[in-house]
Amino acid sequence: MRALRLENLESLPAISQVPTPRPERGQITVNVAACGLNFADLLTMKGQYQERPPLPMTLGMEISGVVREIGPDVDGFHVGQRVAAFTGMGGLADVVLCPAERCIVLPDDMSMTDAAGFLVAYGTSHLALGHRARLQRDETLVVLGAAGGVGLTAVEIGVQMGARVFAVARGEQKLQVAKQAGAAICLDSDTTDLRRTLKDLGGVDVVYDAVGEPMASEALRALRPEGRFLAIGFAGGKVPQFPANILLVKNLTVIGLYWGGYLNFAPTPLTDSLREVFDWYAQGRLKPHVSHVLPFDQVFEGFELLRNRKSTGKIVISMQ
Repeated sequence: MRALRLENLESLPAISQVPTPRPERGQITVNVAACGLNFADLLTMKGQYQERPPLPMTLGMEISGVVREIGPDVDGFHVGQRVAAFTGMGGLADVVLCPAERCIVLPDDMSMTDAAGFLVAYGTSHLALGHRARLQRDETLVVLGAAGGVGLTAVEIGVQMGARVFAVARGEQKLQVAKQAGAAICLDSDTTDLRRTLKDLGGVDVVYDAVGEPMASEALRALRPEGRFLAIGFAGGKVPQFPANILLVKNLTVIGLYWGGYLNFAPTPLTDSLREVFDWYAQGRLKPHVSHVLPFDQVFEGFELLRNRKSTGKIVISMQ
């Protein structure tokens, strides 16, 4: 089968022919229909992601597809069933091997494209805002990088949770995407004095930051007393540093969120969260935004769009 293989950190990944996997106990294999790209894929290529799988490995963290084969001791699935899965790796291939507990049966009206880009982005934002930051109705949430893969879902979920959402993104096109997702106020990061503007708007209760500096420090200083700062990622390349005196004086809380880590130490909050966002999708409350759907042989173009922040919402690779 075809697979996008990373042989070592000194060379680029390449599409190769590899043996088709077979499931063992507790596993299933899935014929991959589509795979969502994530910023974490770019970090993995450079050996900079939190988890460093042994090389060589196949890239691709989240997929949608159809159950191909079922291993022993697996219940609740049948061959031909439509599923999505957070695989962590291996998704950019014709067939992927999945632990059964990481697979979710898709709602009947959910497209393979929507499903392929759903788990990481919506799962991250819902767990971050609900379980970690305890966002409350009528609080004010500011989302940095609000048109990106996870940022746009934070806008949507914040609105669904009853918050007033401020979206920060670069350029009018991205701001329009955030506005369509429900943002009450949209701010251009290229032209806005973020700290002053947020303070003039009354300050914020929660900052959702998937970008890092320089916006992170500006948003931190606009937090109200007892505000919460969610550190989601650093797509801008600069990790923020938090002055302890500011945290102390304003009684602020900085909260980290590594979504995939919950699978290892506390899977129940993650699975409960995913169950809720899939219910919201079935109810029509969430509308995934996919700016690019590319065939497998254009996967490197997808990575370039992601690297240069030229996309909005998700980039999905079609494997069929």
